[in-house]
Formats: sequence, C-alpha cells, structure tokens
Amino acid sequence: MPEGFSGGLEGVVAAETVLSDIDGEHGRLLIRGMPLERLAERGFEAAVALLWEGIVAGELDSGGMVVLLGKARIAASRNVGRWLPSARGKAVPQGLRLALAAIPDASTPAEVAAALPVALAALTRARRGLEPVAPDPRLTTAADFLRMLRGEQAEAREIAALDAYLATVIDHGLNASTFAARVVASTHASLAATATAAYCALTGPLHGGAPGPVLDMLDAIGSPERVEPWLEQALEKGERLMGFGHRVYRVRDPRAEALKAALLRLDPKAGRLALAQEVERCALALLKRRKPGRALDTNVEFYTALLLDALALPRENFVSVFAMSRIAGWIAHAFEQRRTGRLIRPASRYIGPRAA
Repeated sequence: MPEGFSGGLEGVVAAETVLSDIDGEHGRLLIRGMPLERLAERGFEAAVALLWEGIVAGELDSGGMVVLLGKARIAASRNVGRWLPSARGKAVPQGLRLALAAIPDASTPAEVAAALPVALAALTRARRGLEPVAPDPRLTTAADFLRMLRGEQAEAREIAALDAYLATVIDHGLNASTFAARVVASTHASLAATATAAYCALTGPLHGGAPGPVLDMLDAIGSPERVEPWLEQALEKGERLMGFGHRVYRVRDPRAEALKAALLRLDPKAGRLALAQEVERCALALLKRRKPGRALDTNVEFYTALLLDALALPRENFVSVFAMSRIAGWIAHAFEQRRTGRLIRPASRYIGPRAA
C-alpha cells in the first residue's frame, strides 16, 4: 500500500493519453495536437474524426463521420420505443439514464455516441406532449439535433454555434466523468456501460451542474445597476460565483473564449450578453481584490450557459447537451484504456478502529 495520500487524487497521474493536453498555467488546450480554437472552427464531426483516428474509427474525415453518425442516429431511433414510455414524466437525467441503459452491449462506437442526441430530442419533445422526430442521416449532429428537437430546420447560424460548442467540449483530460469511463472500460465492460457510468458522473452538481445556475445568477441580478451590489453580497455570504474558477486552469479557460466567439457570431446582440459581460468584468475585479491568493477566472460554464440559452435550449438540458459531445471523448478514452491500461484498482488506507 502506498504511503502517500492525495485527496481527490490531486496530482496523481492515472493514465497516459494522446487525446488532450491541458496547460492550466497558460490557458491552453490541445486535442490530439490541435489547438482548441482551430478545432472549434472545424466543427463536431471533424473533432470526432480527429479524436477517434487510429483509436476507434480508422481514417474517417469529417464527411465520413457525418455519414457514420447519421446512420447511427437512424439505428438509435429504432430503439426509442424501448425506453421512452418509461421515461415520460421523469427528469432529464433520469430519462437519459434509461435511454443509455437500453443501448445494446454489442453497439458500435458510433451507435453509442449517436444515442444521446436522438434520446435527448425525443425525451424533450415527450415532456411537451410531442412525438419524436425521425433523424435525417444526411445532416450533421448539430443540425439534426436541433431539427429533431424543434420539428423544423434550424437557421445556419444556430447550427454553426451548436457545432462549435460540441467541438469545443469534446474532451478535457482526466475529469471525473472521463475517469469514471476509464475505470469501467478497464474492466472490459461494454461501451454502453462505460458511457452510462460516465454520464452518471457528469450529472453530479460538482462536475456538470453549473451552466444552468449561471443563468439563475443572471436572472437574480436582473439589470446592470444591480451587478456589483449583488456580487458583493454573494461574496460576503461566502457563496460561489457561478462560471468562475476551475480546478485546472490558473488563468482564463480557453474554452470560454472559443464559446464567447461562437456566441458573438450567433448573435452579437444576444439578450443576456451585455448583462453577462458586465457580470464577468465586475466578478473578475471583485475576485481579484477579495481573493488575491486564488486564481479565479472565467470558465467554460459561463459562456456555455449563454450560448445554449441563445439557442433556446431548456436549461435542464444543458448538462445532457454537453454529454452529446463528451460521449465521443469517453469512447476514445475507453478504447485507449483497454489498449494500453490495466484494470484500475487503487489502494485505500484504513483509518478505522483496530481489534483490541
């Protein structure tokens, strides 16, 4: 048993990976050697093709990935009837756990990845009393998800914004859900089981639960003149300012910058944007003054909330929209773990009573 102990496994290297490289000191993120800002411009299917190259799907390019994931969405839609009746009326995370549990163990990586956009669109419509919309395999994931959700084609600028978002959040090192995926994959459980475990980890409020509360914070502030007094009062009470601070980054999260750029392309006059920018400016100044020893800057969740809200997505769906992208990363990590890693079995140190 090792002598050292690290709470939360802080600083413990548990895997070697070629998938993503995070420089938290300088605010840089590489996905298989490509800077995040370039990846965001290329879109989700290109990001999946890059992430899976040589690990999952061979030499597919973005066009080939559109075809592969389109066919997989058709396969996933045939499965909706198995789980949707039981999911009606349930909260989104509960409903999607049923959808993930219904994925056959023999499913391909693309079929596992495609299950989430199909399931989330179907579940959201069911909660409104509407029937599911069948996928269109010719479309990208972003375009088809918005179409399945709304029942009509989205605008090109909306598709581009969601596409950039999905590419931006596809992978990010050994976070809690990805580590959960690697633990399950190390047992050689199915990809469906791996994705389900990772999704369950993501739904915990300390991991994937902050984008919605960013909007709650903006709702509570309400107007520009209330920004500073509201933030001052929140800090006086010891409350966390949603969308600020990250366990890895000591400077601005590069994903926040990519998503802000995507939001500005979508709508430079988005309803909450002016208020949000004032909140960001004021929050960073207050945090620097009140907590000078801590590195607290804008994180991915701040502009995630604004972008998904601008797309009129329900805030209870935000974590699951994130999972629509991150499931591709979970799958890549699962294959990498199976190929290069051992069964993950850390030790624990007993600190309870001893027999007399």
